[in-house]
Amino acid sequence: MQRITIAPGYDISRVIRGGWQLAGGHGAVDGDQAIADMIAFADAGITTFDCADIYTGVEELIGRFRLAYGNQRGAEALSRIRVHTKFVPDLAVLPVISKAYVESVIDTSRKRLNLDCLDLVQFHWWAYDVPGWLETAGWLKDLHEAGKIGKISATNFDTDHVEAIIDAGVPFTSLQLQYSLLDRRPEKRMVTLAAEKDFALFCYGTVAGGFLSDRWLGQPEPDHPLENRSLTKYKLIIDDLGGWPLFQALLSTLRTIADRHQVDIATIASAAMLTKPGVAAVIVGARNRAHLPSNLAIADIRLTEQDHAEIEAILSQAQPLEGDVYTLERDREGRHGSIMKYNLNKGDHQ
Repeated sequence: MQRITIAPGYDISRVIRGGWQLAGGHGAVDGDQAIADMIAFADAGITTFDCADIYTGVEELIGRFRLAYGNQRGAEALSRIRVHTKFVPDLAVLPVISKAYVESVIDTSRKRLNLDCLDLVQFHWWAYDVPGWLETAGWLKDLHEAGKIGKISATNFDTDHVEAIIDAGVPFTSLQLQYSLLDRRPEKRMVTLAAEKDFALFCYGTVAGGFLSDRWLGQPEPDHPLENRSLTKYKLIIDDLGGWPLFQALLSTLRTIADRHQVDIATIASAAMLTKPGVAAVIVGARNRAHLPSNLAIADIRLTEQDHAEIEAILSQAQPLEGDVYTLERDREGRHGSIMKYNLNKGDHQ
């Protein structure tokens, strides 16, 4: 597994194991099996794990995994494990957020993860029209200086707001953002800012909730409503890009490329993102270790100039998506924003 250094003394695996599918709401989770799966990922070289305060039960699972991994593999092996969590205050909390609230959430994550100092915290703010996002970033800086947070990062902020946070003197390591062959909004401005300000990009949605896979090749266009919110969200992206025929042309092209590399479409879709400027890692959603071999293959693929040219020939026909990173999703009355859930933090924080 490829590794990359994103800050002095801080390296990660270029494929990150996502934890969202282990959260409450995705079906019953066997905790012991989930921990065994995490150990298998770590042993295979995927040593970076993504979670969030709003992923019910996932921080606790990763905390249990860290204890088990240290006991079984030793302190040196444990030192290579990185856990990236998120700080996502509910929409309803934003108008009354306080420094004490922020610290209580961070302390809860520290306790769940069995970490004195959180490796990396990704900050999200639902509504820019509610003041306090920059002040909150400053409180995270205070917690960094107090030794409770190692790296300060963000998720789903747009270019102007990331730049404002950095200009305010907050040390900024990375941004987690939706970035895929279907969603290239980060290429408008964010990729340039990342290069200028020296922060890493972590991509989620690289397989578009499963649409960028062999399962959908040659399939008729599905009708709304789809079986889950994730598919609904990415189908809206497909609609905006140019519709189902263009999407099928892309899948067909990716299948041709996948045949050359003897892998599946999803692996090519994620591998393509690792070649993008500024992209340090891709986040793969994994409920268990069933797809571990294909997850490992992502970092091994070496796409050729021909591969890239064939993908670009299709995508050059697409309509550009509106706005900057996460702009469509922030319109709570719009098609993209109306399906989001804004109050997911079940923690009892005063």
